[in-house]
Formats: sequence, C-alpha cells, structure tokens
Amino acid sequence: MSAFRTSRPARLGQYLALLAYLVFLAFPFLWLVSTAFKPARELGSLHPTWIPEDPTLGNFRQAFDEQPLLSAAGNSLLAALAAALIAVLVATPMAYAMARRRGRLAAATTGWVVVSQAFPFVLVIIPLFLVLKNLHLINSLAGLILVYVVWALPFALWMLVGYVRAVPAELEEAAAVDGAGRLRTLVSVTAPLLAPGIVATALFAFITAWNEFFFALVLLKTPEKQTLPVVLTHFLGAEGVADLGPLAAAAFLATLPSLVIFALIQRRITGGMLAGAVKS
Repeated sequence: MSAFRTSRPARLGQYLALLAYLVFLAFPFLWLVSTAFKPARELGSLHPTWIPEDPTLGNFRQAFDEQPLLSAAGNSLLAALAAALIAVLVATPMAYAMARRRGRLAAATTGWVVVSQAFPFVLVIIPLFLVLKNLHLINSLAGLILVYVVWALPFALWMLVGYVRAVPAELEEAAAVDGAGRLRTLVSVTAPLLAPGIVATALFAFITAWNEFFFALVLLKTPEKQTLPVVLTHFLGAEGVADLGPLAAAAFLATLPSLVIFALIQRRITGGMLAGAVKS
C-alpha cells in the first residue's frame, strides 16, 4: 500500500499545478469583469489596475443603449434551448441502439461521430448554406437551430453511448421478463438511470449553441434575428477599434448564463450519479 501513496512534496506540487491552472483559466474572466466596471479614463490609463478605482455602471447602460442586447439574448436562448432539447431527444434512443446492438451499423455510426468532429466550420459552410437556401431556412432561427442540432448530435451520441453501456443490462432483462417492450424499458428503466448523462449532454449542447458565432454570422442577416455573439461584434468600430467598456460589459452579461446554469446543474449531475449508483 505504501508504494501507491503520494509523498507530501508530490501532493503539494499537484495542488500548486492545479492552482496555477485555475488561475490561468480565471484570469480572462476576472480581467473582463474588472474592465466592465472601469470608467473611460481608467480604460485608457498606461498603468491598468485589477480593481477599478472608481467603479461605474455606465458601461452597462451604454451597452444596452447602443445595441439590442435583450432581443439578441432572447434569440440565443431560444436557439440554445431548442438545440439542446432536440439533440437530447434524438441522441438518447440512437445511443441506446448503438450501445445495446453492436454490429456494422453501430461501428459505422461511431466512425461517423469521430470523423465529423474533424471537419472545420469553414469546410462545410458553403454546402450548408446552399442546402438551407433550398429549404428556405436562410435568415431563420429554425435553420440555425437545425444546424446546431446536427453539429451537437455526434458528440451527444458519443457521450450518451458511454452512459448507456454503464447501465447494467440485467435491469433491462428483468424488465423484459416482466413483459416490458424495448420502448417501455428505455423510458421506465434506462432513461432514469441516464439522467446525469442526459443533463450533461444537454448542458454541452446548450453552451455550444449559446457561444456559437460563425454559423450565426453567416446564416442570420436581419438585425432583429441575430444572436448575442454576433451583436457583440457591433461594438467594434469601422477601423476595428473596440468600444472597450461597453464591449466588456456586454461580454460579461453574455458569459453569466453559461456560468450560472453550469453551477446549478453541476449539483444535479453529482446527485443523479449517486442516486443511480444506489438504484443499481
């Protein structure tokens, strides 16, 4: 047993490395928050400070006055929620079939999941634009939601297949003995145990759609239909000069939903895993 114990210096080194990583991740967000509350004279200072000397809410007021942030946030919220819901509803039965019926079709689907993640956005945007144009879905939130669902589906499948395989097959066999069909078994037995995986997958799809910029920029042209990441670019001037204060304030508000949702759902994910382990 002593061979597997970590020495105190090694453990201290691990903690320091973890602390450095957390600081590295937190630095951009903390600097963004600091910039959002700084007045214009502090933003132009040659000696910037971490904490604003004269904090102000003027940047937030200016951001809302200059750009339609609320309507853009509503568009982003609608697209992200719809994409997450549809992706989970489609991926769950597909993941169940892939995990329980292993064969050439499941292997081909797994290969598609892996290969699809290697394609960059730029490579698919032209054929995607033409397809949506023929379907009359250009400049439409419905078309954007469809793109988000297709883009999130491979990773959602990959995640849920692992969760399905972790569910003991004996539970489904017992349900079959009691006369439950495949659909009834999936809904009544497997799905409750998949709750942590479904929540994590939905969270991934939501955050991906909420933060996505490239597809929204290309597919949405009408200002009232644009999403929040696209509207944030409007704080850049004609020569690429950023209106730094309002931009930081708007970016801070755009970041909050993802952080709040993740903080709330993280406990549910942990609690669901423990509940599933007890049930098993």
